[in-house]
Amino acid sequence: MENITLEKPIPIGESKLQGETVTLRKIGRVERVLGPDNYRVLKGMFKTPASIFGFILIALFVLIAIFAPLIAPPVNPNDPFKIPRDGFKSDPQPMMSPWNRNAPPLPFWWGIMPTDDWVHVLGTSQGQYDVFYGIVWGTRTAFKTGTVVVLATLLIGILVGSVSSFYGGRVDNVIMRIVDVFLTLPFILAALIMAAVLTPRIGRTLVPAMLALITFGWMGYSRIIRGDILTVKERDYVMAARVVGVKDRRILFRHILPNAIFPTIVLASLAIGDVVLSFAALSFLGIGTEVGFADWGQLLSFARNWIISLDEYWYIIVWPGLVLTMFVMGWNLVGDALRDVLDPRMRGKT
Repeated sequence: MENITLEKPIPIGESKLQGETVTLRKIGRVERVLGPDNYRVLKGMFKTPASIFGFILIALFVLIAIFAPLIAPPVNPNDPFKIPRDGFKSDPQPMMSPWNRNAPPLPFWWGIMPTDDWVHVLGTSQGQYDVFYGIVWGTRTAFKTGTVVVLATLLIGILVGSVSSFYGGRVDNVIMRIVDVFLTLPFILAALIMAAVLTPRIGRTLVPAMLALITFGWMGYSRIIRGDILTVKERDYVMAARVVGVKDRRILFRHILPNAIFPTIVLASLAIGDVVLSFAALSFLGIGTEVGFADWGQLLSFARNWIISLDEYWYIIVWPGLVLTMFVMGWNLVGDALRDVLDPRMRGKT
């Protein structure tokens, strides 16, 4: 955007500044549509190479998740998350080894490959599960678990922290002591125990692990939003709203939360990668989804028996581990950029 200087000087008061020119900034169409505040946030998110790289990574995973049926066509469209098996041999097969049975349909992009036959692009894991198929469809699993768990924990944390800080006194003491009890529990161990208890009752699906992560993942949001609300609720405009008789619910959700929620949103953006990593850890330990479900953690679990032979079977752990690392890195880079824009006080902190 270019700065425009008026040709004729505009006097500003009767002082020595009289006769100086006023510089006007042209407002672009995007800024008019989004508004100045939203435009500032959007512009700040794309300032650094790290944030741009993070957005590129996330966009790449989004495209993979959307076009998964075209990238890796499922054998059974009714159950696309079931990784196809090429037999039942225990030994992993190398990369580019041919399919022998249960081969899925050839994808549209197969013409760029050096062979016309369907092969295991990234090899197979223990039990002959195709690694490439598991990585592609595991992207949908990662987005589903990450977004659902983060949104649920964010809402619970905001609700609990808001009620605690707004009413204070005994309400605050009781709620915060409950939060302290939850915080004393080891996160992964508590989630592992709860998911193991729920799995026989609910079944081997995504639900047990997601419920466990939600149950033990909301406390950080509640503590952060509580501290910010304690600061905001003492400001003049909140006091004025109380004086004129505005209801507590309207004061909380209309005047306090919009001005106190930004640090909590920053924490939530950073937590998506952590949630996916925690879910992969539970899958690695055999909790949650059934064997053969397209999940990065389960692909890594197939490599447990071959750790001492990774010089030969390196691909069964390198590719799922690399994809998981890049996914978490993308969200962390974007979360850092969002933190710098929305909460400059936390700039440079993790």
